[in-house]
Amino acid sequence: MTSRTPSRPGALGEFCWMDLKTRDLPGTAAFFAATLGWRFAVDETDWRRATKVFADGRPIGGVSDLADPVYPPGTPAHVAYYLAVDDVDRRTGAATAHGARVIVPPFDAGDQGRMATLVDPVGAAFSLWQARRFGGWDIPAHATGVPHRMVLVCERPGEARRFYREALGTALAHADFVAGSTTGWELEVGVTDLDRVVARARDHGQDPVVRPDETGGPVVRLTGPEGLTFRVRRVEEEAG
Repeated sequence: MTSRTPSRPGALGEFCWMDLKTRDLPGTAAFFAATLGWRFAVDETDWRRATKVFADGRPIGGVSDLADPVYPPGTPAHVAYYLAVDDVDRRTGAATAHGARVIVPPFDAGDQGRMATLVDPVGAAFSLWQARRFGGWDIPAHATGVPHRMVLVCERPGEARRFYREALGTALAHADFVAGSTTGWELEVGVTDLDRVVARARDHGQDPVVRPDETGGPVVRLTGPEGLTFRVRRVEEEAG
């Protein structure tokens, strides 16, 4: 896999993709289209004709239907996140050597790439992705409504930070590790109009939680109708 610029998410050694797993595609699509401006549509360039999420005209995620028999009954709606790595098998070995547990061992995802799914030592699930034909996020710096950073909330953020540095062989430049009573990775989305996001969410029956971050700036936790949650932060709009 060719490394992309490390100045934004999607580079080798950073998170590069997400998959929204839902039983309510129409409701999920309507909510996030209204609040974040995302578009849910069949990717006509993909021979599988998979439904994907587009922001600012670029694909930022896939969508999976939990009604598909491949998923065990009762699987809750959630978002799976993928880390771009140079070698899935080698990084899976490194992750398990540092305390991770393998959920799905490495396998080939058609001609698109190779992947594995694990749970880290603090209990957060993540997937590893070794690109072949598909590399994931390729986002220009000026785009809005797109992945900005990743945040891992857990009870032992220091331990989690060390784990990913040791498993990947490098520190995650576009991820934050935050202390909290819940555990899991969340995507932080950058927008230019945070007030509009909050207003649109309330129009759709959801009341976002607005909290200050470590700098005192507002961060919105935006939760859709099935409980899929993203963090939303105001970012400055750049020319170009």
